[in-house]
Amino acid sequence: MHRVLANEQLSPNVYRLVVQAPRIAEIRRPGQFVIVHLGPGAERIPLTIADVDAAAGTISLVIQGIGKSTLDLVELVPGDVIDGIAGPLGRPTELPEHGHAVCVGGGVGTAVILPIAQALHARGVAVTSIIGGRSREWVILEDELKACGEVVTCTDDGSYGRPGFVTTALADELARGGVDEVFAVGPVPMMRAVVGLTGPAEVKTTVSLNPIMVDGTGMCGGCRVTVDGIVRYACVEGPEFDGLRVDFNELADRQSTYRPFEKAALEHREACKIGLRTGAPVDAPPVGAGAGARP
Repeated sequence: MHRVLANEQLSPNVYRLVVQAPRIAEIRRPGQFVIVHLGPGAERIPLTIADVDAAAGTISLVIQGIGKSTLDLVELVPGDVIDGIAGPLGRPTELPEHGHAVCVGGGVGTAVILPIAQALHARGVAVTSIIGGRSREWVILEDELKACGEVVTCTDDGSYGRPGFVTTALADELARGGVDEVFAVGPVPMMRAVVGLTGPAEVKTTVSLNPIMVDGTGMCGGCRVTVDGIVRYACVEGPEFDGLRVDFNELADRQSTYRPFEKAALEHREACKIGLRTGAPVDAPPVGAGAGARP
């Protein structure tokens, strides 16, 4: 079992859980993820490893609480435990050795580009991060990304940073020239729009996909995506692919397959809450508003 050490609220529905997972923390590389299983009867869900502290044996998971399973997770408090965390899974990010990379994060996708930006900066690659949210309160991890290079912040309503979408800021960056590679993570429409810009500019673009996953080993086939006309399994051959070759229409269609079931699970959440096994409380109280009522 994996004990929760901290829970910090980053935006109205996004939280950062710091969890004990020493073996994962020791070997994780940027781009990899874990499959989290809260307890008996819980759904298995893929989550990016947003950060690690190998010395402390911890990993950080940034979670958007929008459905039953993610809401169950973001309501954990320090001292609670997660039954199982499998990983690290997936192929690590293929990182350039030099040049200028632009990392584009939309919403909670910003958590996925953070370890990529950190690794690029450590290699001496110039990093520009373009991140966005609906308004100021939805922008996350700005300070952490500033430690890696320039950060351009965009908000849909213009309440903070630059008004408009991240794709507009990316278009300006591409127009200035000197961009060698783009890494983009966010909603499917955003990633599709990004490659619509980088394709004509002939800039290599890597996207991280989050299709339906169950086991994380390629056995269930739920994570199928089509890349360059070939079926790929995102959990073992990804989750990162050449964005210029991804069939985003198919991906969007497959992601909506279980929407009615997700809606029903959320509606019946109170009646189906999972019993947690909790350990002795840790000394540190929960950070911010991340600790709600225990399931």
